[in-house]
Amino acid sequence: MGTYHSGHRRRLRSTHLAPGGRDLGIMKSPVPCRAPRQAINLASWQQSLPHLSDQPGDYKTAITALKTLIDQGFDKGCYIDDLLKDMTQGMDAILCRVWDNFGLSENNDCALIAVGGYGRAELHPGSDIDILVLLQSEPDPVLEEKISRFFTFLWDLQLDLGNSVRTVRECLDEGANDITIATTLFESRRLAGPEALYAEFEAGLAQPGFWDSKIFFEGKIEEQRKRHKRFGDSGYGVEPNLKESPGGLRDLHIIAWIIKRHFGVTRLQSLIGEGFITEQEYDTICLARNLLWRIRYALHRLTGRKEDRLLFAHQKALATEFGFQDAPGSLAVEQFMQRYFLAITDIRRVGEMLLQLFDEEILLRDQPAKIEPLNAHFHITNGYLNIRQASIFEQHPPALLELFKQLQQTPGLRGIGAVTIRAVRKSLPLINDQFRATPECRHLFMDILSSTHGVYHQLQRMNTYGVLAAYLPVFENIVGRMQFDLFHAYTVDEHTLMVLRYARRLAVPEHRDELPQCSEIFQQLRKPQLLYIAALFHDIAKGRGGDHSELGAMDAKTFCVQHGLDDNDTSLIVWLVNTHLLMSTVAQRKDISDPDVIRDFALEVKTKQRLKYLYLLTVSDIRGTNPTLW
Repeated sequence: MGTYHSGHRRRLRSTHLAPGGRDLGIMKSPVPCRAPRQAINLASWQQSLPHLSDQPGDYKTAITALKTLIDQGFDKGCYIDDLLKDMTQGMDAILCRVWDNFGLSENNDCALIAVGGYGRAELHPGSDIDILVLLQSEPDPVLEEKISRFFTFLWDLQLDLGNSVRTVRECLDEGANDITIATTLFESRRLAGPEALYAEFEAGLAQPGFWDSKIFFEGKIEEQRKRHKRFGDSGYGVEPNLKESPGGLRDLHIIAWIIKRHFGVTRLQSLIGEGFITEQEYDTICLARNLLWRIRYALHRLTGRKEDRLLFAHQKALATEFGFQDAPGSLAVEQFMQRYFLAITDIRRVGEMLLQLFDEEILLRDQPAKIEPLNAHFHITNGYLNIRQASIFEQHPPALLELFKQLQQTPGLRGIGAVTIRAVRKSLPLINDQFRATPECRHLFMDILSSTHGVYHQLQRMNTYGVLAAYLPVFENIVGRMQFDLFHAYTVDEHTLMVLRYARRLAVPEHRDELPQCSEIFQQLRKPQLLYIAALFHDIAKGRGGDHSELGAMDAKTFCVQHGLDDNDTSLIVWLVNTHLLMSTVAQRKDISDPDVIRDFALEVKTKQRLKYLYLLTVSDIRGTNPTLW
């Protein structure tokens, strides 16, 4: 049987930084949409600029008019990428006009450069205006005075200005020692000044010795890892950061920086057809990015400042602005946030594939692929689990579940290979009623749930790639669904998996010190997998209307019958799902010194075995609701 791995893609030549490539904006093509583009009339605004006086007040008025024009376009539904570009072009015109006013355009030894988000042409209402005055050499007193007056005038305009003055040599020296400075320099645009000076600057950045692409890639991956940890690795906290949380805009910036540094291209679209990203994946990530951009624009406008945190205080107003309305079992704000969470899931999934393929291209390009056969369906490629043939899922659909079982059984793997993730996504339609009714598939799913290793991690992967909701259609409703309160820290699907995670930790010896009594009780359970199944279904009916415990119990019963659990096991799971709130309600809302309360509780629980399961489910539920509650 032939092998199949990512080496089947075409190789792109590494060009590092190509001088002249200034557009660092990632994914600039239109979002796939049938609606025609609507344009704002920026030309009429630009025509007013030559008539401005030299007074800051006139420029403030012009900037206010520009923002009003962009706001009107936003309210009309103009494409957000067009609006950000227009905002950037307008600010470019303002700065260049001021630059001219102070006689700086007459000097051939300095240039005005946009950097950071401004360099990427992604200006939002509250964005910083980051600029660099690039010098050929140390300025004389006359030039130094002009630059000082230029900055003072911009501060008088009350812009959120980030400014620096450096020679080309200083930029290269400082950038060589600091990856953050280097990254800022990589995403620059020339606004004014001699092209030759900027070309010299870009040529210096393009030198192989200035942040070799391998070192740069490793540095950015480590930077992302630390940021994800700082902002909550799951990314599904209910007050996320649009920019910094996992799946946020910064993850897209990472991709842009890497392709700029290694491939010398400024558009992700350039990699379509090269084996890195498909047209469909590109469209998916564009839609997700544009949603985040629109939310960020609206959030800046709502708060009147640069604000990237989607706090509870702002979520309702944003939901209203985006046209969501309350529905039975689902508040408008919860629908709005679900759209956000689905978008960041798309970014994380496509981003994971891209970074893995970049890893192979940048770090492993000159090394032969290390391929270790596992069985007829899978092999290990450079530490990742991959399918052996592109058509394996079509030939044998149960392999879609076997994939995750293999991950559990093969310790030390880095994850699923990018080409296999892509194949999984493409094959999701194969997970239909016939698939779910296949005994082999049911056995595989139960094996995953019953494993002594990796239950949480594999269910989390299955959720990310869409397999879990495809196999359990009732799970789809809770994917990305939040609960608008200060009690639940995660979306319902993430909470469900966290509950299962904490239940699993009770079985792991190295976590025994966390809750010794609970770990001891766990060892007394006759079938631990019954606790995991109850955890998986305990909140599965949220958002449907009605009593989620009762509806979830019905779903759990259907699952148990379909998967061959006997009557006793089915009865226990159904009871646990239906009464999963009982113990916490009694403990927190009733007088446990009252004998009647204790008697009623005992009559409901009936047996010590049920008490043990309920106790551990309750503890796991509380721990998985909010990390500050326990």
